[in-house]
Amino acid sequence: MRFNKLQATQLFDGYRFHQDKVLVLQENGTVEAIIDASEGGDDVQPVAGILTPGFINCHCHLELSHLKGRIPEKTGLADFVRQVVQQRDFSEDAISQAIADAEQEMQQNGIVAVGDICNTTHTLPQKKQGHLYYHNFIEAMGANPAVADKNFEYYETVYRQFEPLPASIVPHAPYSVSDLLWEKILSYPQKQLFSIHNQETADENLWFEQKTGGFAEMFKGMGLSMDFFQPSGKTSLQTYLPRFHSEQQLLLVHNVHTSEADIELARQSATSVYWCLCPNANEYISRTMPPVALLVKNDCNIVLGTDSLASNHQLSIWEEIKTLQKHFPELSLEQMLSWATINGAKALKIEAQYGSFEKGKKPGMAIVTAGS
Repeated sequence: MRFNKLQATQLFDGYRFHQDKVLVLQENGTVEAIIDASEGGDDVQPVAGILTPGFINCHCHLELSHLKGRIPEKTGLADFVRQVVQQRDFSEDAISQAIADAEQEMQQNGIVAVGDICNTTHTLPQKKQGHLYYHNFIEAMGANPAVADKNFEYYETVYRQFEPLPASIVPHAPYSVSDLLWEKILSYPQKQLFSIHNQETADENLWFEQKTGGFAEMFKGMGLSMDFFQPSGKTSLQTYLPRFHSEQQLLLVHNVHTSEADIELARQSATSVYWCLCPNANEYISRTMPPVALLVKNDCNIVLGTDSLASNHQLSIWEEIKTLQKHFPELSLEQMLSWATINGAKALKIEAQYGSFEKGKKPGMAIVTAGS
Protein backbone atom coordinates (compact mmCIF):
# COMPACT_ATOMS: atom_id res chain seq x y z
CA MET A 1 0.00 0.00 0.00
CA ARG A 2 1.26 3.47 -0.91
CA PHE A 3 1.19 6.23 1.70
CA ASN A 4 1.28 10.01 1.67
CA LYS A 5 3.55 11.46 4.34
CA LEU A 6 3.07 15.08 5.33
CA GLN A 7 5.22 17.17 7.66
CA ALA A 8 3.77 20.59 8.39
CA THR A 9 5.26 23.59 10.09
CA GLN A 10 2.77 22.71 12.85
CA LEU A 11 0.63 19.59 13.09
CA PHE A 12 -2.65 19.76 15.02
CA ASP A 13 -4.38 16.40 15.47
CA GLY A 14 -7.79 17.65 16.66
CA TYR A 15 -6.74 17.77 20.32
CA ARG A 16 -3.24 19.23 20.52
CA PHE A 17 -0.21 20.42 18.56
CA HIS A 18 2.67 18.06 17.73
CA GLN A 19 6.28 19.00 17.02
CA ASP A 20 8.58 17.11 14.63
CA LYS A 21 5.85 14.68 13.59
CA VAL A 22 4.71 13.30 10.25
CA LEU A 23 1.12 12.53 9.31
CA VAL A 24 0.83 9.27 7.37
CA LEU A 25 -2.24 8.86 5.15
CA GLN A 26 -3.43 6.07 2.91
CA GLU A 27 -3.99 7.09 -0.70
CA ASN A 28 -7.74 7.52 -0.07
CA GLY A 29 -7.11 9.96 2.80
CA THR A 30 -7.58 7.51 5.67
CA VAL A 31 -5.25 8.17 8.59
CA GLU A 32 -2.61 5.49 9.08
CA ALA A 33 -0.47 7.03 11.84
CA ILE A 34 1.37 10.01 13.26
CA ILE A 35 5.07 9.17 13.47
CA ASP A 36 8.31 10.85 14.51
CA ALA A 37 9.92 12.89 11.77
CA SER A 38 13.06 10.78 12.15
CA GLU A 39 11.08 7.74 10.97
CA GLY A 40 9.51 9.43 7.93
CA GLY A 41 12.08 8.47 5.31
CA ASP A 42 12.93 10.33 2.13
CA ASP A 43 9.44 10.68 0.69
CA VAL A 44 7.99 13.10 3.25
CA GLN A 45 6.21 16.10 1.71
CA PRO A 46 6.73 19.44 3.51
CA VAL A 47 3.63 21.54 4.21
CA ALA A 48 3.95 25.24 5.00
CA GLY A 49 1.54 26.25 7.76
CA ILE A 50 -0.69 24.51 10.26
CA LEU A 51 -2.03 21.14 9.14
CA THR A 52 -5.29 20.31 10.89
CA PRO A 53 -8.22 17.91 10.39
CA GLY A 54 -10.93 19.33 8.15
CA PHE A 55 -13.04 22.02 9.80
CA ILE A 56 -16.60 21.40 10.97
CA ASN A 57 -19.02 24.27 10.30
CA CYS A 58 -21.76 23.60 12.85
CA HIS A 59 -24.12 26.38 11.75
CA CYS A 60 -24.77 27.59 8.24
CA HIS A 61 -27.71 28.71 6.06
CA LEU A 62 -26.42 27.63 2.65
CA GLU A 63 -29.77 28.40 1.02
CA LEU A 64 -29.30 32.13 1.78
CA SER A 65 -26.04 32.38 -0.19
CA HIS A 66 -27.66 34.52 -2.90
CA LEU A 67 -28.08 37.31 -0.32
CA LYS A 68 -24.34 37.97 -0.02
CA GLY A 69 -23.75 41.71 0.29
CA ARG A 70 -27.45 42.58 0.09
CA ILE A 71 -28.27 43.04 3.78
CA PRO A 72 -26.91 46.17 5.53
CA GLU A 73 -24.62 45.54 8.50
CA LYS A 74 -25.17 46.32 12.18
CA THR A 75 -28.89 47.14 12.04
CA GLY A 76 -29.96 44.62 14.70
CA LEU A 77 -31.64 41.23 14.50
CA ALA A 78 -35.23 42.41 13.93
CA ASP A 79 -34.28 44.57 10.96
CA PHE A 80 -31.96 41.86 9.62
CA VAL A 81 -34.80 39.30 9.65
CA ARG A 82 -37.16 41.78 7.99
CA GLN A 83 -34.67 42.42 5.21
CA VAL A 84 -34.10 38.69 4.60
CA VAL A 85 -37.85 38.09 4.29
CA GLN A 86 -38.23 40.99 1.85
CA GLN A 87 -35.46 39.79 -0.49
CA ARG A 88 -37.49 37.78 -2.99
CA ASP A 89 -36.47 38.88 -6.50
CA PHE A 90 -34.14 35.99 -7.40
CA SER A 91 -34.43 33.31 -10.03
CA GLU A 92 -34.02 29.62 -9.21
CA ASP A 93 -30.87 29.59 -11.37
CA ALA A 94 -29.35 32.48 -9.41
CA ILE A 95 -30.11 30.79 -6.09
CA SER A 96 -28.66 27.47 -7.28
CA GLN A 97 -25.48 29.08 -8.61
CA ALA A 98 -24.95 30.99 -5.36
CA ILE A 99 -25.35 27.74 -3.40
CA ALA A 100 -22.79 25.96 -5.60
CA ASP A 101 -20.33 28.85 -5.29
CA ALA A 102 -20.74 28.98 -1.50
CA GLU A 103 -20.14 25.24 -1.15
CA GLN A 104 -16.99 25.54 -3.26
CA GLU A 105 -15.84 28.38 -0.99
CA MET A 106 -16.30 26.18 2.07
CA GLN A 107 -14.31 23.39 0.44
CA GLN A 108 -11.48 25.79 -0.42
CA ASN A 109 -11.49 26.97 3.21
CA GLY A 110 -10.96 23.45 4.55
CA ILE A 111 -14.54 22.79 5.69
CA VAL A 112 -15.53 19.12 5.36
CA ALA A 113 -18.82 18.90 7.26
CA VAL A 114 -21.70 21.31 7.86
CA GLY A 115 -24.71 21.62 10.14
CA ASP A 116 -26.98 23.37 7.66
CA ILE A 117 -30.31 25.08 8.31
CA CYS A 118 -32.95 24.35 5.68
CA ASN A 119 -36.30 26.08 5.24
CA THR A 120 -36.61 24.87 1.66
CA THR A 121 -35.17 22.20 -0.65
CA HIS A 122 -33.07 24.71 -2.63
CA THR A 123 -29.78 23.16 -1.45
CA LEU A 124 -30.79 19.55 -2.06
CA PRO A 125 -29.50 19.14 -5.66
CA GLN A 126 -26.07 20.45 -4.62
CA LYS A 127 -25.88 18.30 -1.52
CA LYS A 128 -26.73 15.14 -3.46
CA GLN A 129 -23.41 15.55 -5.29
CA GLY A 130 -21.68 14.54 -2.05
CA HIS A 131 -18.87 17.08 -1.95
CA LEU A 132 -19.34 17.76 1.79
CA TYR A 133 -21.04 16.00 4.68
CA TYR A 134 -24.23 17.79 5.74
CA HIS A 135 -26.57 17.31 8.64
CA ASN A 136 -29.70 19.07 7.42
CA PHE A 137 -31.62 20.86 10.16
CA ILE A 138 -35.13 21.33 8.76
CA GLU A 139 -36.09 24.47 10.62
CA ALA A 140 -39.74 24.61 11.76
CA MET A 141 -41.41 27.82 12.86
CA GLY A 142 -44.87 29.10 13.69
CA ALA A 143 -45.75 31.00 16.86
CA ASN A 144 -49.51 30.57 16.41
CA PRO A 145 -50.75 27.21 17.79
CA ALA A 146 -53.82 27.37 15.54
CA VAL A 147 -51.67 26.58 12.49
CA ALA A 148 -49.24 24.14 14.11
CA ASP A 149 -50.64 21.13 12.22
CA LYS A 150 -50.38 22.89 8.85
CA ASN A 151 -46.89 24.19 9.58
CA PHE A 152 -45.57 20.84 10.69
CA GLU A 153 -47.04 19.13 7.65
CA TYR A 154 -44.97 21.44 5.42
CA TYR A 155 -41.72 20.87 7.33
CA GLU A 156 -42.26 17.12 7.37
CA THR A 157 -42.65 17.26 3.57
CA VAL A 158 -39.31 19.08 3.30
CA TYR A 159 -37.72 16.56 5.67
CA ARG A 160 -38.95 13.62 3.59
CA GLN A 161 -37.40 15.08 0.45
CA PHE A 162 -33.99 15.18 2.14
CA GLU A 163 -34.06 11.47 2.92
CA PRO A 164 -31.79 9.50 2.97
CA LEU A 165 -29.38 12.37 3.72
CA PRO A 166 -28.85 13.02 7.46
CA ALA A 167 -31.65 15.33 8.64
CA SER A 168 -33.86 16.28 11.55
CA ILE A 169 -36.78 18.65 12.06
CA VAL A 170 -35.77 21.31 14.59
CA PRO A 171 -37.23 24.46 16.19
CA HIS A 172 -36.08 27.74 14.62
CA ALA A 173 -36.00 29.75 17.87
CA PRO A 174 -37.90 29.66 21.16
CA TYR A 175 -39.98 32.73 20.34
CA SER A 176 -41.10 31.43 16.93
CA VAL A 177 -42.44 28.01 17.94
CA SER A 178 -45.79 27.41 19.65
CA ASP A 179 -46.20 24.86 22.43
CA LEU A 180 -48.10 22.55 20.09
CA LEU A 181 -45.39 22.77 17.42
CA TRP A 182 -42.75 22.06 20.07
CA GLU A 183 -44.58 18.83 20.96
CA LYS A 184 -44.74 17.73 17.33
CA ILE A 185 -41.04 18.41 16.74
CA LEU A 186 -39.67 16.73 19.86
CA SER A 187 -41.89 13.65 19.61
CA TYR A 188 -41.23 13.04 15.91
CA PRO A 189 -39.41 9.75 15.17
CA GLN A 190 -36.12 10.97 13.69
CA LYS A 191 -32.43 11.48 14.44
CA GLN A 192 -32.20 12.89 17.96
CA LEU A 193 -29.92 15.76 16.95
CA PHE A 194 -31.34 19.27 17.28
CA SER A 195 -30.30 22.87 16.65
CA ILE A 196 -31.90 26.12 17.81
CA HIS A 197 -31.09 29.82 17.56
CA ASN A 198 -30.52 30.71 21.21
CA GLN A 199 -30.50 34.10 22.95
CA GLU A 200 -29.22 36.00 19.92
CA THR A 201 -30.74 39.22 21.26
CA ALA A 202 -31.66 40.62 24.69
CA ASP A 203 -35.25 41.01 23.46
CA GLU A 204 -35.58 37.23 23.41
CA ASN A 205 -35.11 37.01 27.16
CA LEU A 206 -37.37 40.03 27.74
CA TRP A 207 -40.15 38.34 25.80
CA PHE A 208 -40.08 35.23 27.99
CA GLU A 209 -39.49 37.06 31.24
CA GLN A 210 -41.99 39.91 30.86
CA LYS A 211 -43.64 39.71 27.40
CA THR A 212 -42.10 43.10 26.60
CA GLY A 213 -39.31 44.51 24.44
CA GLY A 214 -38.61 44.36 20.75
CA PHE A 215 -40.40 41.08 20.09
CA ALA A 216 -43.65 42.48 21.40
CA GLU A 217 -43.31 45.29 18.83
CA MET A 218 -42.20 42.86 16.13
CA PHE A 219 -45.23 40.60 16.51
CA LYS A 220 -47.50 43.65 16.60
CA GLY A 221 -45.91 44.99 13.42
CA MET A 222 -46.48 41.62 11.73
CA GLY A 223 -50.16 41.79 12.66
CA LEU A 224 -49.91 38.74 14.93
CA SER A 225 -51.98 38.58 18.07
CA MET A 226 -49.94 36.92 20.84
CA ASP A 227 -52.72 36.98 23.45
CA PHE A 228 -52.29 33.24 23.93
CA PHE A 229 -48.63 33.62 24.97
CA GLN A 230 -47.91 33.67 28.69
CA PRO A 231 -44.41 34.71 29.85
CA SER A 232 -42.62 32.22 32.10
CA GLY A 233 -40.76 34.82 34.15
CA LYS A 234 -37.53 33.04 33.17
CA THR A 235 -34.99 33.51 30.39
CA SER A 236 -35.74 31.83 27.10
CA LEU A 237 -33.21 29.03 27.64
CA GLN A 238 -34.49 28.35 31.15
CA THR A 239 -37.99 28.17 29.70
CA TYR A 240 -37.49 25.75 26.80
CA LEU A 241 -34.46 23.59 27.64
CA PRO A 242 -36.46 21.30 29.99
CA ARG A 243 -38.62 20.32 27.00
CA PHE A 244 -35.80 18.26 25.51
CA HIS A 245 -35.40 14.59 26.36
CA SER A 246 -32.33 12.90 27.83
CA GLU A 247 -31.57 10.97 24.64
CA GLN A 248 -31.58 14.15 22.53
CA GLN A 249 -28.49 16.20 21.70
CA LEU A 250 -28.83 19.96 21.26
CA LEU A 251 -26.78 22.57 19.43
CA LEU A 252 -27.36 26.06 20.87
CA VAL A 253 -26.47 28.70 18.28
CA HIS A 254 -25.24 32.28 18.91
CA ASN A 255 -25.76 32.50 22.74
CA VAL A 256 -24.96 36.21 22.78
CA HIS A 257 -27.16 36.94 25.80
CA THR A 258 -26.58 33.75 27.78
CA SER A 259 -25.97 34.12 31.52
CA GLU A 260 -24.11 32.00 34.05
CA ALA A 261 -27.47 30.83 35.44
CA ASP A 262 -28.42 29.66 31.94
CA ILE A 263 -25.15 27.77 31.62
CA GLU A 264 -25.63 26.14 35.02
CA LEU A 265 -29.07 24.92 33.96
CA ALA A 266 -27.56 23.41 30.81
CA ARG A 267 -24.84 21.72 32.89
CA GLN A 268 -27.48 20.08 35.06
CA SER A 269 -29.65 19.04 32.12
CA ALA A 270 -29.77 15.41 31.04
CA THR A 271 -29.74 16.66 27.45
CA SER A 272 -26.29 16.82 25.86
CA VAL A 273 -25.62 20.48 24.94
CA TYR A 274 -23.10 22.07 22.56
CA TRP A 275 -22.61 25.84 22.30
CA CYS A 276 -22.07 27.13 18.77
CA LEU A 277 -20.35 30.50 18.30
CA CYS A 278 -20.74 32.53 15.10
CA PRO A 279 -18.80 35.69 16.00
CA ASN A 280 -18.59 37.21 12.53
CA ALA A 281 -22.37 37.02 12.12
CA ASN A 282 -22.91 38.57 15.56
CA GLU A 283 -20.59 41.40 14.58
CA TYR A 284 -22.28 41.78 11.18
CA ILE A 285 -25.85 41.90 12.53
CA SER A 286 -25.58 43.71 15.84
CA ARG A 287 -21.98 44.50 16.81
CA THR A 288 -22.11 41.95 19.61
CA MET A 289 -20.00 39.05 20.82
CA PRO A 290 -21.01 35.97 22.83
CA PRO A 291 -19.79 35.60 26.44
CA VAL A 292 -16.87 33.38 25.44
CA ALA A 293 -14.93 33.75 28.70
CA LEU A 294 -18.01 32.65 30.65
CA LEU A 295 -18.49 29.59 28.44
CA VAL A 296 -14.83 28.63 28.74
CA LYS A 297 -14.83 29.15 32.53
CA ASN A 298 -17.73 26.72 32.81
CA ASP A 299 -16.08 24.06 30.61
CA CYS A 300 -18.85 24.24 28.00
CA ASN A 301 -18.64 22.17 24.85
CA ILE A 302 -17.92 24.93 22.32
CA VAL A 303 -18.09 24.62 18.53
CA LEU A 304 -17.96 27.11 15.64
CA GLY A 305 -20.21 28.14 12.77
CA THR A 306 -20.23 30.70 9.99
CA ASP A 307 -23.96 31.46 9.75
CA SER A 308 -24.92 32.56 6.22
CA LEU A 309 -23.54 34.82 3.51
CA ALA A 310 -26.49 37.07 4.30
CA SER A 311 -24.77 37.81 7.63
CA ASN A 312 -21.11 37.16 6.87
CA HIS A 313 -18.56 38.22 4.28
CA GLN A 314 -17.25 34.66 3.85
CA LEU A 315 -17.80 31.05 4.90
CA SER A 316 -14.55 30.34 6.71
CA ILE A 317 -14.05 28.75 10.11
CA TRP A 318 -10.49 30.12 10.14
CA GLU A 319 -11.91 33.65 9.86
CA GLU A 320 -14.20 32.91 12.82
CA ILE A 321 -11.14 31.86 14.82
CA LYS A 322 -9.32 35.06 13.86
CA THR A 323 -12.27 37.17 15.03
CA LEU A 324 -12.34 35.33 18.34
CA GLN A 325 -8.59 35.91 18.72
CA LYS A 326 -9.13 39.63 18.13
CA HIS A 327 -11.85 39.96 20.77
CA PHE A 328 -10.58 37.34 23.24
CA PRO A 329 -6.75 37.28 23.05
CA GLU A 330 -6.57 35.03 26.10
CA LEU A 331 -7.88 32.11 24.02
CA SER A 332 -5.23 29.69 22.79
CA LEU A 333 -5.11 28.63 19.17
CA GLU A 334 -5.03 25.01 20.33
CA GLN A 335 -8.38 25.24 22.14
CA MET A 336 -10.06 27.10 19.27
CA LEU A 337 -8.84 24.56 16.73
CA SER A 338 -10.30 21.80 18.88
CA TRP A 339 -13.65 23.65 18.80
CA ALA A 340 -13.38 23.71 15.00
CA THR A 341 -12.50 20.03 14.62
CA ILE A 342 -13.15 17.29 17.20
CA ASN A 343 -15.77 19.25 19.16
CA GLY A 344 -17.65 20.08 15.97
CA ALA A 345 -17.54 16.45 14.88
CA LYS A 346 -18.97 15.34 18.23
CA ALA A 347 -21.69 18.00 18.01
CA LEU A 348 -22.85 16.57 14.67
CA LYS A 349 -22.29 12.97 15.87
CA ILE A 350 -19.73 12.22 13.16
CA GLU A 351 -16.59 11.82 15.29
CA ALA A 352 -16.15 8.23 14.08
CA GLN A 353 -14.86 9.66 10.79
CA TYR A 354 -14.23 13.38 11.23
CA GLY A 355 -12.56 15.80 13.62
CA SER A 356 -9.16 14.25 14.38
CA PHE A 357 -6.15 12.53 12.89
CA GLU A 358 -6.65 9.09 14.42
CA LYS A 359 -5.97 5.74 12.77
CA GLY A 360 -8.83 4.59 10.56
CA LYS A 361 -10.52 7.98 10.31
CA LYS A 362 -10.91 9.94 7.07
CA PRO A 363 -11.31 13.48 8.41
CA GLY A 364 -10.07 15.53 5.48
CA MET A 365 -7.65 18.35 6.19
CA ALA A 366 -7.18 22.08 6.28
CA ILE A 367 -3.95 24.03 5.89
CA VAL A 368 -3.82 27.50 7.42
CA THR A 369 -1.14 30.03 8.31
CA ALA A 370 -1.19 31.60 11.77
CA GLY A 371 -0.51 35.08 10.38
CA SER A 372 -2.98 34.86 7.49
